[in-house]
Amino acid sequence: MVQVNREILAPLASKYVWWKTPEEALAMPERIIAQVMDIGDYADVQALASQVGDDVLREVLIHAEAGQFNPRSWAYWHYRLGLSSIDHVPALPVRKFA
Repeated sequence: MVQVNREILAPLASKYVWWKTPEEALAMPERIIAQVMDIGDYADVQALASQVGDDVLREVLIHAEAGQFNPRSWAYWHYRLGLSSIDHVPALPVRKFA
């Protein structure tokens, strides 16, 4: 679990995790960060990146769950965070049924 100041994520919680109360969303900081990384507007993405840093963003991306990122965002963040080179982006996470 990543450690992020709740004050940083509070304004993003209701905007990007609209199906939960802000308090419920803040209990899952990785989910808020992933949502902003996936569907955030430019200003929110830039603010989040500068406030939490690339290491936190990498952790969220590395531990992403199936369905959290669309293919375009997945590729962008792998390039942006130096986790892959061109044409070597790992496959999106998939759900596994036991």
